[in-house]
Amino acid sequence: MKKITSTLLLSLGITGGILTSCDIERFPNNYMATEQVAENQEILFDNMLNGMYAQLKTWSDPMHRLGEYAGDNMMIRGASTDAFYEFITYSRTPDNYRLQNFWDYGYKAIAQASNIIKMAKQTDDPTINSKLGECYYVRGMMYFYLCRAFGRPYYQAPDKNLGVPIVNGTPDEDAISNLSLPDRSTVKATYQQAINDLRTAEQMITTSFQNADCASKEAAQAMLSRVYLYMSGTYENPNTEYADSARYYADLVIQSPNFHLVSREDYMKSPRTAPENYPEDIFVIKRLAADFPGEDYYYTIGGMYSNIGGMGWGEMYASAKYLDLLNETKRNDWRKGDAGIVDARAKFIEPQYSTDDNGNYTEVLRFITPNATGTGYTYVQLPVNNTYTECYTVDENGNPKDRYLITPYTIGRTADEQYYTINYNGSSYTGVIDYQMSLNNGYPMFYITKCSREDNLESQLHSPIISRLDEMYLNRAEAYVKLGQPEQARMDVNTIRTRAINDQAAYDATTFAANAAQLVDKERQLELAYQAERSYDVFRNGGTLTRQYPGPHPISDVPATDYRVTYYIPQTAINSYPSGSTLTQNPTSDGGVITH
Repeated sequence: MKKITSTLLLSLGITGGILTSCDIERFPNNYMATEQVAENQEILFDNMLNGMYAQLKTWSDPMHRLGEYAGDNMMIRGASTDAFYEFITYSRTPDNYRLQNFWDYGYKAIAQASNIIKMAKQTDDPTINSKLGECYYVRGMMYFYLCRAFGRPYYQAPDKNLGVPIVNGTPDEDAISNLSLPDRSTVKATYQQAINDLRTAEQMITTSFQNADCASKEAAQAMLSRVYLYMSGTYENPNTEYADSARYYADLVIQSPNFHLVSREDYMKSPRTAPENYPEDIFVIKRLAADFPGEDYYYTIGGMYSNIGGMGWGEMYASAKYLDLLNETKRNDWRKGDAGIVDARAKFIEPQYSTDDNGNYTEVLRFITPNATGTGYTYVQLPVNNTYTECYTVDENGNPKDRYLITPYTIGRTADEQYYTINYNGSSYTGVIDYQMSLNNGYPMFYITKCSREDNLESQLHSPIISRLDEMYLNRAEAYVKLGQPEQARMDVNTIRTRAINDQAAYDATTFAANAAQLVDKERQLELAYQAERSYDVFRNGGTLTRQYPGPHPISDVPATDYRVTYYIPQTAINSYPSGSTLTQNPTSDGGVITH
């Protein structure tokens, strides 16, 4: 049987395994002939669905890096030769193997889902139809994820801007010799394809929810809520029809008896909890310890954010901007352990404190200053005296050298938070008293552990999150703002906010109504950090990405109208298109961007 060699990877072979649908042991190899599978529905669904889900494992890694690294929740210790560094710096190129992997693996999943749909025999069996619905879910999800990466934000002329090619299934064998592949459909058409598939999934999946590693009716509804939210325009110019659809589908999931928000204490344990035991998980890409033999944990999502159990590079840290958001209500003092955690989301950040030769901590004032010769900003850590009246530099022998007076900073802060002001090199700065932290290339190591330690293992095991219940409350809140119903939005934001902090952190009606859009976006950034959502959330609402904090990234702003908001179509995909077919590249300058 012939195979297509296009980078679209429209697999003629069908991934198979030896297990039942939604079993977490899935293997992406072992190809079977189409005619073999079509004769046996049990093989079709029990083996091929496992292959389809297994494909999501390889896809989820580049998916996370595209979405999270382009945002402002993290920073990297220094320049890197890895292809993901382009995602951080916005130095877009079409020759990026991680970008190519995201495209390839996404279209492999589309091909596998489409081929199952194409070969399935018509039946009234609800179990078979539910499994078919899972295929529609995966295909719809893939089109959405591909389009939000390679297509312009929906509010920018969706009927003119290009999304991705819609290729539903492998061509028949007799058509391969004269194969013609379609160019990219519009953003509008691609979103409609995703919606059609997700709605079909919602209707076809009638089996009850089992585990978050298996597509369900609620998973389809959750994804529909997000898709419609992306279509709902900006806060300044909302599309109320789509906003109402986002609200409607979020409401269906929130009302489902299969999910509920956990307590603050259990939420703080969520990275350590297996998805099947966490009642907020709607759909995840389930990973197993067996997936990572040897040193493979270094190359997981969490491997860049921390070193756990001796595994991981630990070269990307929480950004100063995200830390400021966590500390906005009151400072989180990690020195005190859980007792010092004010915002539950701070539990997913672990500062790496250093000790002297005797195992003692050194108290320092840590603050940020401009750095004209470097990347714009840098951290400074200066030891403080016992009375917190001065800090100082040290000479090569560790003895005090230059001394600086410090005074308590209490505007909006309490004394126990230990914020202090210093006049340093002719300018005034505010920082916090803390233990001295270990540095990597001059940057304090604020480990991110939201993507580590699943199932209470001291490892980088993590099942990437696609949909969770907390997002549904925030989707609904944003939709309510765009529908002109700020009081309903306030209640949803406060549900998430008071769970993370306390009842006193709830917004009153006056404060919220005056800043509804900003407060919804802030809570979304806090809650969904390190889930590959942030950069897309900024641009889909017409926002500007600002990264005025330490790190080697460019500190110039990236507005939603910038051509770099979309990733380039991989050049390998363009080159491998059959003769006579065209795969159009994205604009290479702002002059080519269509916004209306």
